[in-house]
Amino acid sequence: MFSYRHAFHAGNHADVLKHSTLIALLKYLTQKEASITVLDTHAGAGVYRLDSRHALTSNEASAGIGQLAGMTNQQALAPILQDYLALVAEFNRSGQLRHYPGSPFLVHRLLRPQDRLKLFELHPTDARALQLNVKSLEAGRQVTVQIEDGFEGVRQYLPPPSRRGLVLCDPSYEIKSDYARVQTMLGDALKRFATGVYAIWYPIIPRPEAHDLPRRLKSLAGKAGRPWLLASLTVKSGKSDEHGRGGLPASGMFIINPPHTLKSMLQVALPQMVEVLGQDPHAGFTLDSAE
Repeated sequence: MFSYRHAFHAGNHADVLKHSTLIALLKYLTQKEASITVLDTHAGAGVYRLDSRHALTSNEASAGIGQLAGMTNQQALAPILQDYLALVAEFNRSGQLRHYPGSPFLVHRLLRPQDRLKLFELHPTDARALQLNVKSLEAGRQVTVQIEDGFEGVRQYLPPPSRRGLVLCDPSYEIKSDYARVQTMLGDALKRFATGVYAIWYPIIPRPEAHDLPRRLKSLAGKAGRPWLLASLTVKSGKSDEHGRGGLPASGMFIINPPHTLKSMLQVALPQMVEVLGQDPHAGFTLDSAE
């Protein structure tokens, strides 16, 4: 149950899609003065060293954030990707790409004094690291860490006092039951807080549950009468190479109650992600929505 560690995958192509989308959501939500509450169901360690043993084992960041950060003409990138690179650069003042901020640190950097961030992490090692890393932010009560199951923990904060909030749900899907638990969590959350923004990350892998999840999420949104947006990024074929190595070929982001500006931003950014991060002719993207 506790074998997955995001430190092995930090900064990969899935993080590029997830975190660039997350930043766009937050920049939109913080345009209004009213406070927001952000709930992160699977926060991980918060921040990662890209020169650590874990990161270098798979070196996935080199084919993700490393590819984007290494571009000589970053000004040609879509605004959503420029914002993402600029925020990551704030954690690497030396100019060397050594630190990768996970969602807790990215969100914290974009919060205003009136906003709140609730972090959930159940993995014992990552939870301890998250507590220490968050302590270094000196954020006080603005950021809280709870060592508990995020699928269950979010309930107590929905709806938030200001009736404005964002829920990020990105489990590892290491165990098959995660797919069903995402559905259950989202179904309950929509009953409690139908107008909240929900961002669900999921892997696209050869598993029936993975392919069925987007359809089930669309059904949940439809029954609740809420708009949705789905964006997916494929960087390579799902087949293993001659050495039997596979790796994650694709992932998706499913957003309920997306900002009206998000689709047009992704229409520009996704083709660029394919161009920069694509690893073989199977690379591509999808973008679908119901409004």
